[in-house]
Amino acid sequence: MAMRQTPLTCSGHTRPVVDLAFSGITPYGYFLISACKDGKPMLRQGDTGDWIGTFLGHKGAVWGATLNKDATKAATAAADFTAKVWDAVSGDELMTLAHKHIVKTVDFTQDSNYLLTGGQDKLLRIYDLNKPEADPKEISGHTSGIKKALWCSEDKQILSADDKTVRLWDHATMTEVKSLNFNMSVSSMEYIPEGEILVITYGRSIAFHSAVSLDPIKSFEAPATINSASLHPEKEFLVAGGEDFKLYKYDYNSGEELESYKGHFGPIHCVRFSPDGELYASGSEDGTLRLWQTVVGKTYGLWKCVLPEEDSGELAKPKISFPETAEEELEEIASENSDSIYSSTPEVKA
Repeated sequence: MAMRQTPLTCSGHTRPVVDLAFSGITPYGYFLISACKDGKPMLRQGDTGDWIGTFLGHKGAVWGATLNKDATKAATAAADFTAKVWDAVSGDELMTLAHKHIVKTVDFTQDSNYLLTGGQDKLLRIYDLNKPEADPKEISGHTSGIKKALWCSEDKQILSADDKTVRLWDHATMTEVKSLNFNMSVSSMEYIPEGEILVITYGRSIAFHSAVSLDPIKSFEAPATINSASLHPEKEFLVAGGEDFKLYKYDYNSGEELESYKGHFGPIHCVRFSPDGELYASGSEDGTLRLWQTVVGKTYGLWKCVLPEEDSGELAKPKISFPETAEEELEEIASENSDSIYSSTPEVKA
């Protein structure tokens, strides 16, 4: 029996959510960080969306956020010309890395010793987090502001994207290995270490390339402009979201559209699968994050599949039960003011 997708809504932000990232799986589960134009990145339990804390300190919109593999450190990129590194357990600010322009993207190496940043000044910077007083290494070559920068190939190489170009760099020599040019603005980029796959979105296209050679693997066309896409850890399917407020789920092998859901009240800016592949998270212009089940009806996190007793004489109807959310209230408020949905924001420091 087909069941309706019922997303969990994560409230708290007061402006558009523009980036999100999951940690790896730790002994305490996995975690989710969100970047928002309200300048207050938030940390949540990944499988439930429960709010853990807010990192307070930025003086401008936060454009990028990430967690290291074991969720002990967080990093954020902001419009106040800084990137910050945080203790993700206590919420304390560990260091502020000053830049000359807006910072858009941050990424840790696997050992958490180095941080990669990129932004509007067109430079990639590599900071040694064990020597915060030392000047960063700089890589130049981009001709417009950098939107995304990621470590790849066990931190031996770097992938970066500006407006219409994706570049692959060698970490040791700090030189460009290869580049890809697009006729439209690149909206997002995701790196999948298992299989060395690069997921790039531009216009209505979702393209897959080898992260080693940048050679094309395949591409799909969506019905609307796509802002972000994510490939399932087992590479069975992908999800994408964009300007039409919808989330699309595709079969990775055939490209067939499997499902589409509308839950947000504004364009979707970011979408990512959880590390176990059981759910995916989306962030939107409407100021919310939503968690969606990969397999609808499965008991997981706060979702519970309830089957009525067989001897009750009723036809068994699978249904999803989950904690009460203010969906109706959200819809009413969103229709009045889509830019600021919430009357209050958690102010407690993580």
